[in-house]
Amino acid sequence: MTKPTNTGPLDGVRVVDLTTVIMGPLATQILGDLGADVITVEDPRGTLSRVMTAGPHPQLSGIALNLLRNKRNVVLDLKTAEGRDALLAVVATAQVFVTNFRPGTLQRLGLSYEDIVEVQPDIVYLQAQGYPSDSADADAPAYDDVIQAGTGLPDTFRRMEGEPQFVPTLIADKVCGLTIAYSVLAALLHRERTREGQRIEVPMVDVMTAFMLVEHAGAATARPPQGEPGYLRILSPNRRPQRTKDGWVSVLPYTRKNFEDIFRAGGRTDLVGDERIATARSRLAHIDSIYAEVASILTQRTTEGWLAFCKAADVPASAIPTLEELVDALPEDDHPVAGRYKVIPQPVRFSRSTGPVVRRPAALSGEHNAEVMGEIAASRAGPDASPPPPADGSR
Repeated sequence: MTKPTNTGPLDGVRVVDLTTVIMGPLATQILGDLGADVITVEDPRGTLSRVMTAGPHPQLSGIALNLLRNKRNVVLDLKTAEGRDALLAVVATAQVFVTNFRPGTLQRLGLSYEDIVEVQPDIVYLQAQGYPSDSADADAPAYDDVIQAGTGLPDTFRRMEGEPQFVPTLIADKVCGLTIAYSVLAALLHRERTREGQRIEVPMVDVMTAFMLVEHAGAATARPPQGEPGYLRILSPNRRPQRTKDGWVSVLPYTRKNFEDIFRAGGRTDLVGDERIATARSRLAHIDSIYAEVASILTQRTTEGWLAFCKAADVPASAIPTLEELVDALPEDDHPVAGRYKVIPQPVRFSRSTGPVVRRPAALSGEHNAEVMGEIAASRAGPDASPPPPADGSR
């Protein structure tokens, strides 16, 4: 992998990453992609993301190859005094500390906000867990499915199809990971302006409740309620990929003109001027039936035929690629240990040379113990200084 020349907008910011699974590692991947020096602290037993899917190396699953990039990795046994002291020595050189350990675990390890500010008073300390730390469920385990269940996602399927279901992606983990990343950026801006650090808490249940209710609080938001919660267009059972003559497509007529263009193209001129599509309010009230009309019309042409028509008529539409096609379209790079792999690029583009880049491939467990601890020792050099204690599992 060729090391990029641009460093990223977070160059000079050190992040201590005490996170596991998907949510926290995704957040720190984003920070690393933006140029931060992310130092991941891993338990000697390893982290789950390394083995969540098959991969080309025993420590590097397909998920880990992208999720663990742009990070250095040290292995520390935080249950020992030596491991904790080594972590605190690293924290003393950092601007950000991110963890998704539960509050009780952080207290037992001596890594609460109060403990961390003793060694770095202006630290941005972000603590994410399933539930608020001042709630009865503060120490309850929480994974994506549990948070989906508790924040209304399965109920949207029940309203559409009669039975609750989970969204087939780790949506809670990923939305919360994004929330962690933007919260850290906001706190860093505050720190830059005021020299003040702070503690940030990101409870998954609160994040996903807010996320779900953006549209689904709907008519129930007003006092008294003006209707039931749930955004009708999204909950229509006919809001789904549509069959064409030879496959599938997603066509989303949104305006009156969009609908009438589709109706004319399908030979249903009797529907042009239909009162159901006259206004945004009437379209919403009759969304099931007009989506059904569109679905019936779309079976008359091929997928490519409809995509060409929609492009010309400015009707929102998309093909429906398979997961295999999406993976095949990704760029490739070489990992020094795992070999050739597909890179998931950061989905933002900067006009300057400070955009997201992959500077470091995913690290093996403990790969940077000697490097990081050597840097810490050098930063503490002086007539009375001594290097930090050795880290359990160092290499």
